[in-house]
Amino acid sequence: MRSPAAHFSTTDSLTAYWRFYWAVADAQLARWLPRAPGLILDMSHPDFPGAQRAVAAGHDVVPLLPSVDRTVRRPLTLVNGHAPAQRGQTPGRLRPVVGDATLLPSFASNVFDGVIADNRVLSQHLATESSLAEIARVLRPGGRTLLSVDSVVLGMALLAEQDCWPELSFAPMADVLLVPWPDGSITRCFTAEQLCELLTEVGLELEWIKPRTVLSASTVEMMVNGDPRALNRLVDMELKAAESDDYVGVHLLASARKPDKRA
Repeated sequence: MRSPAAHFSTTDSLTAYWRFYWAVADAQLARWLPRAPGLILDMSHPDFPGAQRAVAAGHDVVPLLPSVDRTVRRPLTLVNGHAPAQRGQTPGRLRPVVGDATLLPSFASNVFDGVIADNRVLSQHLATESSLAEIARVLRPGGRTLLSVDSVVLGMALLAEQDCWPELSFAPMADVLLVPWPDGSITRCFTAEQLCELLTEVGLELEWIKPRTVLSASTVEMMVNGDPRALNRLVDMELKAAESDDYVGVHLLASARKPDKRA
């Protein structure tokens, strides 16, 4: 059995699990995106393919890049500055900006219809409160954010793998759980209740929270390696399973809205 670090630190791997994981993430994002075209900030790192999905759905997207030498992963073929649209949909425009995803000083307040903070970006920024406050600031009233974080389930698995048994015993009760990875990086892990509290503290209203995936990596790899056609069926199964209130996944996915006091 592969360790949690082996499965969840190598997201560029083309294993069956990661093909499944990104197919689920794409379906979840497609469900979340606003129907009406709008302006979306994507602070999920260029390795996350959400910007392409949003552009194809008709939105203008501002991907936040860490440096000028980084490009959006799997860039779309642009036609007159636009990306290929989904059937019956006028494509949006991709407008990359170099900036710090921890704070968003380059952007004015109340300008974005949506903010995508997926790909564990808020767990990698340990001062998550500050990042969420900035997301709330740049969202227009009525705007929404989609975000993902590492869960306490993953944090406890990593601590157990590293024989950190004293820390593991306090992990479920910790107000702030910071967990080291074997590569020296640190992740901040959350319970669903903690994430809900942080969103409320910065003035956002939680719409829903669910695990990114429920099915285990070993189950997915066994099924897909045995029958490659099983991938679509597993994605459908996952989307239905994640509607439950059982937050057992290694990553939590949440949607929140900025209240519109004018309504």
